[in-house]
Amino acid sequence: MLNHIRIVLVDTSHPGNIGAAARAMKNMCLQQLHLVTPHHYPSEEATSRASGADDLLARAVVHSSLDEALEGCRLVVGTSARPRTVSWPVLSPREAAAKLVEEAAMGEVALVFGREKSGLSNSELDRCNFLVHIPTNEAYSSLNLGAAVQVLGYEVYLASKQGDKAPGEAPRNLATAEMLQGFHEHLAQALDDVGFTDPRQSEKLLRRLRSLFQRARPDKDEINILRGILSAMQGGKSMRR
Repeated sequence: MLNHIRIVLVDTSHPGNIGAAARAMKNMCLQQLHLVTPHHYPSEEATSRASGADDLLARAVVHSSLDEALEGCRLVVGTSARPRTVSWPVLSPREAAAKLVEEAAMGEVALVFGREKSGLSNSELDRCNFLVHIPTNEAYSSLNLGAAVQVLGYEVYLASKQGDKAPGEAPRNLATAEMLQGFHEHLAQALDDVGFTDPRQSEKLLRRLRSLFQRARPDKDEINILRGILSAMQGGKSMRR
């Protein structure tokens, strides 16, 4: 299961933090390191801070976008410490770890970490099904990237050691991250085509709709049905014109 969990670092500015994250990952048997537009990589400082986790750095995959890093993932959990105007389901580290391990038994999942100073942007959080928040001292809440990876990696490792659960319902064939992104883009275009969106409010509306579908976690067939409905909406508008 742990081999299906991607640790995704977005726009990391300090190469030493990449090395520290790799070291934390190796401590907790996590193997997949994905880097989105790192400022300096490869780097001797990253290798030095990795302290023996050089193999993870050698296998790290560098991406030009978050979309690319999330391809094929059935679950995306983003880290966030800041309040947001649109609410996402927020999990504790233990809850997030349990969900990641459970879903990793059925396919690829991702745990996404943002920039050292500003975290993940709203548009990047839009790609997440859930958020995870690490409780810290309110008077000093700043947490180093490597430390954050260590905390969540530890919880994931513990969750993986809980043993097999009793069999439940058959696993759902959930839509992947890129399928959901394609649906959201299609939805925005369809709402515009039928004249539903208002330029003054469309961004907030689309973010709320995105949050709704990210929480619902539709499967691949449901996404195809929804996109078929959107196509019919667009065709109907075209015929009326």
